[in-house]
Amino acid sequence: MAEPARQIDIIDARPTFTQQQADALNARFEGVDALTMLKAVFAEKLAGHVGVVSSFGAESAVLLDLVAKADPGIPVIFVDTLKMFAETLHYRDLLVKRFGLTDSRIVAPRPETLAAKDETGLRWSYDPDGCCDIRKVEPMKRAKDGLDAWISGRKAFQASTRKNLPRFEVEDGKLKINPLGDWTKDDLEAWFIAHDLPRHPLEAQGYLSIGCEPCTSKVMPGEDPRAGRWRGWDKVECGIHSPVSPIVSPTVDPDDPANLPVF
Repeated sequence: MAEPARQIDIIDARPTFTQQQADALNARFEGVDALTMLKAVFAEKLAGHVGVVSSFGAESAVLLDLVAKADPGIPVIFVDTLKMFAETLHYRDLLVKRFGLTDSRIVAPRPETLAAKDETGLRWSYDPDGCCDIRKVEPMKRAKDGLDAWISGRKAFQASTRKNLPRFEVEDGKLKINPLGDWTKDDLEAWFIAHDLPRHPLEAQGYLSIGCEPCTSKVMPGEDPRAGRWRGWDKVECGIHSPVSPIVSPTVDPDDPANLPVF
């Protein structure tokens, strides 16, 4: 009797979502308010296994309030870089309790990675990209591994690098949802007031975009809201939302005597 043909194992490496699917969702929810959109996405499971990424920064309460109103059981992920302001950690606990979020998750850098790559804890001072990579990007990647989609709190007005944010986009095969992409600062302020949301305690001191303590400074009047992040560095994102800043090779003048061979 002939043996049955051997079944060949096939690994399905297709992306979970395609750009066409993101385009269809953008078309469906064009002009729909953020809360209604989130309720539909969660109820109809349009995003599969979805989680919220929150920095628990100055404007985070608005997105978390919307998510909680739509479904308080959605996972909320916080990356604790171990360099956060104490005020941020207290604010996180306050919002989780206030909104009744039932699946609050914390991810942190691996101790062995810190021991190997940031033993002194000072990498932020000479290599902020490398520091972000080991303290934010890698932990965030682990947290997103089990998700089909994730929700971010990015807004177009925050920086020139965030203009024209779509509601739905695809990143590494995962659906990325930006419910507040088209919200203005006035929209956020109105929601804070209408729903009596608690403010981050550092906001009143001039911190408009709040990340890790060593790399966050106050924003001066007239500055971009994210001007206080990595001040003095050619860097505008941590790497979670876009690639970290490239290292620019120094320009070398071949005719400069200092660059000529000794022999």
